[in-house]
Amino acid sequence: MKKLLEFLPFHFLICVILGIIIQFYLNVWQLNFIYIGFITLLILSILYALKRKNLRRLFSLITLLFFLFIGIVITFINNPKNHPNFYYKYISKNSSTVLIIKKNLRSNQYYHKFVAQIVQIDSNKTVGNILLNIKKDSSSISLKIDDRVFIKTQFKDIPSPLNPYQFNYKNYLAKQYIYHQAFINKDEFKLLKKKTFSLTGFAENFRNKIQSSLNKLHFNPDERAVIDALLLGERKNMSKKLLESYTKAGAIHILAISGLHVGIIFIILNYLFKPLEKLKHGRIATTLFVILLLWSFAFITGLSASVVRAVTMFSFLNIGKAFKKKKVIEFSIISSMFFLLLIKPLFLFDIGFQLSYLAVFGIIWIQPRLSTLWKSKFFFFKKFWDLFTVSIAAQISVLPISLFYFHQFPSLFIISNLIIIPCLTFILIGGVLIIILASCNSTPSFLIDSYAFIISKMNKVIDWISNQEKFLFQEISMSFYEMMFWYLILIFSFQFIISKKMNYFIYTLTTVLFLQGHLIFKKYTQENKQEVIVFHNQRKNLIGIRNGKKLQIFQSLDALNNFTKNIIKNYNTNESINKTIVTPQTNVFKFKSDTILIIDSLNVYKLPIENSIIILQNSPKINLVRLINTLNPKLIIADGSNYKSYVTRWNFTCKNKKTPFYYTGKNGAYFIN
Repeated sequence: MKKLLEFLPFHFLICVILGIIIQFYLNVWQLNFIYIGFITLLILSILYALKRKNLRRLFSLITLLFFLFIGIVITFINNPKNHPNFYYKYISKNSSTVLIIKKNLRSNQYYHKFVAQIVQIDSNKTVGNILLNIKKDSSSISLKIDDRVFIKTQFKDIPSPLNPYQFNYKNYLAKQYIYHQAFINKDEFKLLKKKTFSLTGFAENFRNKIQSSLNKLHFNPDERAVIDALLLGERKNMSKKLLESYTKAGAIHILAISGLHVGIIFIILNYLFKPLEKLKHGRIATTLFVILLLWSFAFITGLSASVVRAVTMFSFLNIGKAFKKKKVIEFSIISSMFFLLLIKPLFLFDIGFQLSYLAVFGIIWIQPRLSTLWKSKFFFFKKFWDLFTVSIAAQISVLPISLFYFHQFPSLFIISNLIIIPCLTFILIGGVLIIILASCNSTPSFLIDSYAFIISKMNKVIDWISNQEKFLFQEISMSFYEMMFWYLILIFSFQFIISKKMNYFIYTLTTVLFLQGHLIFKKYTQENKQEVIVFHNQRKNLIGIRNGKKLQIFQSLDALNNFTKNIIKNYNTNESINKTIVTPQTNVFKFKSDTILIIDSLNVYKLPIENSIIILQNSPKINLVRLINTLNPKLIIADGSNYKSYVTRWNFTCKNKKTPFYYTGKNGAYFIN
């Protein structure tokens, strides 16, 4: 860590990262003459500082500010909203729109999903991407990357999450510069003859040809899904059960082509081309061949973000080796991060990007210390120990952020890694060989059977590990601040172990005290929290009464489908609820000083309850004007179980009667506290 902190490009990278964060969240930059003047002043200051040796500190500060400025500018420039031809400026009610398909996403039950670039609205050239949803029917749809499509439709905002702690899909897409979506039927678009060309489209077509060749080999669905994931970076056809098994076993990273896979290929290629290094200029030739073949692999896998990340990192690692740089690993990591963020600054918010680089930092910083704890003279045990310590180091470095995002810890991850990673080399080599032979229509049956056997056994091992549920710790609460505290504790404590300096020990204890104080305050707040939550549950009702760390749910047991369970699970995990009880719904109950009246399809409300909070469920056929005149409610809430036409009518009535009205389908869950 000390070497890394002393590595000057690391400081530049931190400044670029801060610039990206500042611009994304605060939007401080708008191009005008004031900022052009600031740039000019900054450049002149640097030139002045270079001439004055006693101004070295000022020069250092100005340099760091310059890289902070770079982070701000690249984030501004990459955002299509800041482009003069951003598509949303030209949208009208009956706009004619030309799209180019950029990415094929996993379909859901009702829609085929694509990322599409808007290149023209009416006669205006435009920029920007949208989420395109095409309704499914009995016939299939075959839109490919680079297809040009003509549509006439209105664009809608990506909806915000409607329940507490629900996955924020709007925020997720915004970090990919996608702000709107369109819904069309299959007969509402026209495929244009004119096509565009892109490298990703060409890679997709190449990958489709490989998949067609693999289709002839008749692997079973689960085997084929793993092959597609490992070799082609394609997980769309993987069953939910298989995906869940790999997740619970702590081996989901195996299925996403990343640094692990590219690293194995990198080692194999360097070993194969090592004899070339004995020739004149052989080192440069080896570097070029390895980089070319790594990018060829990235091309075959469809140039997905995780592959591009990994290949970029190992390309810089290879360049560093070729020029015999002293800090080759630090050089490759910092340079690849810097390069990727310059091209796509919002990679910074990609979970895969964060996990990949944190794992690598953990391996280069923690693993060397762990490996010294035990030494063996035997080659097998030495390699086993190296693999074990690498897995532990990577897991330590990503554990806080994994708990923050996923709220679970598969404690048997080490078994998964020790079994699968040694096999992965043979799986990758065998897979590449099968792809080459399948493309030539000459794949021996024994090779197919052997390969299918290995994949099948690997799936069975993963399935067995995933079924050991007592070793899977779920619903672990971890806030952003707690995650940051844990990383500070991790950094300071390891620095103390390495350097034996007392100041790091003091930093560790201080951070632990801050974390402890935060947890005590959080526990006190949660134990004293009382609220009624009217969740938004599409076509169903769901009400929770929170009393400290206990949650009472008004719902029938048979109505608790997976979506409903996830709503409750998300709330329970993040609020540290330790007891949930499900009870039949009552139509009237008291909460603090409020009386809450629930009116459902049975339409029972003939009670003398004035100035109450009324919750409308299951589209009751009521005369709302008479109800308001009779009960004079302080608030009327309509949940997701009501027809939208009813909600529209009720909203209009409440406006006329000047009665507050709240609809969970528009504004999200309602909290009474």
